[in-house]
Amino acid sequence: MMNEPILVVDDDHHLLSAFRRQLGDRFDITTAQNGKDAIAAVQDSLDQHTPFAVVICDMRMPGIDGIETLERIRELSPDTVRLMLTGNADQQTAIDSINRGQIFRFYTKPYPLDQLGDGLEAARDQYRLVIAERELLEKTVTGSIKMLTDLMSLNDPIAYGLATRLREWIRTLQKNFNMPQRWQLEVAASLVAIGHVALPPDLVTKKRQRGVLSEVEESIIERAPEIARDLLRNIPRLSKVAEIVLLQDRGYDGSGFPSDGPKGDAIPLDARILKILKDLAVAADGGPLTAEVLASLDKRKAQYDPALLIRVRSCLKALASGQAPALVELPLASLRAGHLILSDIRLANGHVIFPAHTELSRGQIIRLQNLRKIFSFAEPVKVAEASLRNAEAEVIPDF
Repeated sequence: MMNEPILVVDDDHHLLSAFRRQLGDRFDITTAQNGKDAIAAVQDSLDQHTPFAVVICDMRMPGIDGIETLERIRELSPDTVRLMLTGNADQQTAIDSINRGQIFRFYTKPYPLDQLGDGLEAARDQYRLVIAERELLEKTVTGSIKMLTDLMSLNDPIAYGLATRLREWIRTLQKNFNMPQRWQLEVAASLVAIGHVALPPDLVTKKRQRGVLSEVEESIIERAPEIARDLLRNIPRLSKVAEIVLLQDRGYDGSGFPSDGPKGDAIPLDARILKILKDLAVAADGGPLTAEVLASLDKRKAQYDPALLIRVRSCLKALASGQAPALVELPLASLRAGHLILSDIRLANGHVIFPAHTELSRGQIIRLQNLRKIFSFAEPVKVAEASLRNAEAEVIPDF
């Protein structure tokens, strides 16, 4: 069993020596004599990827007191379990410790160290439980997202190509906006068209080919984000993603679906960004991002957050005016998951299997493998040179 480190904070060096002497065989103990050093030790442990499982802190210390120390540690390392040790057992101290430091247990001095060791064991077990549950949840969420994107890549490669393009633009915005990674927006972009799984395929095709839709057909298409929302909100931690997907067509001016949805700044920022990027992708219609495509949004600019529209277009203008990405031409047998194709993958008769700007998934590679056993394809395929570094190292058996 791993022996996660424990931090003991007290200005009494005799007490710290007693901790190390009596409990050093049971725990990996680090000590600090004041709050400032304790906070620095926690930050250092995080930088070294060896976070403290437990921090037990004295209440009364010079400088930063125990309550503020535990409060700061909670902000830095929320998974670390916190305990308070104090000679001052008044009710207000206990209340502040619980409310601000969110402590696991509260101990008053003097307290036998062997019994205190049992409390540290319980705190460490609590830490292990929190970490195990979080890892299980993260793996469940990651696996669920991957399953949905893989299904979409096989069921609707055009929608998957759209998602690939949106993710590429989002990463460009994150870099140029100098903002932290917006994972919820990236996931929403990946699953922006997941609601199409419940729509008749002929209706989706008719919409994409700009056919004339009846009022009933328009209503069915319009409500696809609601279907997506209902699918996603059942997955842990994806409630905000579900909201972003639901509001993907909601205009800043209050237009669009859902009719009773928020408008203006009440629309979540990620949904406002997704609305702009999705409309740009639709305007590009699978082609390159050009100055004309960027300018096309002016026809309905009331639907977009005006300040955000300026920033997005400014960031993406480099993609529109810059030189074309370097590419290589590859035979189908050389394609790998992670390759970004810059030309359609077509059958010899011209039927499109995967459109340009699709980042190939493993499921799509396997689909190509199976299709080529039956059909002839047009080759070679243009692939973004930069994506070669991101492709899976594993080689899928040749066709």
